[in-house]
Amino acid sequence: MLWLLLLCGALGGGADRAAPLTFSMLQRTRVSKGDSVFWGNASLDGRLSHLLVGYNVTQVLPLEPPDTWARRQQEVTTYLLYFGQLVKLFSKERPINYTQSLCCRLGCQLFPNGTTHSFYEVTLNGTAFLTFHVPTATWERRWPRQDAVATFAQRELMKYPKTTRDLQHFLNTTCVGILQAQSAGTGKHSSRSHAPLVLGLILGTLALLGMAVGIFLCTGGSC
Repeated sequence: MLWLLLLCGALGGGADRAAPLTFSMLQRTRVSKGDSVFWGNASLDGRLSHLLVGYNVTQVLPLEPPDTWARRQQEVTTYLLYFGQLVKLFSKERPINYTQSLCCRLGCQLFPNGTTHSFYEVTLNGTAFLTFHVPTATWERRWPRQDAVATFAQRELMKYPKTTRDLQHFLNTTCVGILQAQSAGTGKHSSRSHAPLVLGLILGTLALLGMAVGIFLCTGGSC
């Protein structure tokens, strides 16, 4: 899920040596009049690997065998359907007449000298909202207004291991491990073994974040 600016295919030998390997995901969630719309994608080393449109996740690269991927698709669809139903329920109690757009961008980079960088950035309606500080596994507010909506979302996310320690482990260990395998020329094997964690953890984490923000917005902020 993502807008990646990947440096694969950079011009010149020196540019190639400076370009990091990148695994990046982008997911967008739009909530309008009680309806939730999802879309996004994921790319590994400049190649589109997964595509999310509505409740349908497509595996573009053959990272998992068909039977395993079929189970993965069902898990993701079930999770997103649950989120959509929850938003509908709360919107009936406190309807809002405007659209809310949530964008989550996350991933990691492996540089030629062996150093790494992981990131998780969230925007709400095009404005920086939250970031995940990977070294300390903490969520930090980026909302320009110190109002209750960012505070509520931050507090909710800090309650769940999947949005703190598990996410930290994914970004620092699993994500980087995928890139290290790519760099060593064994990326196919690594991608196949790690793909379940990639989709299960990432999409689950994003849905939790959308749930925390969506509940607040759709209930009028009774936090």
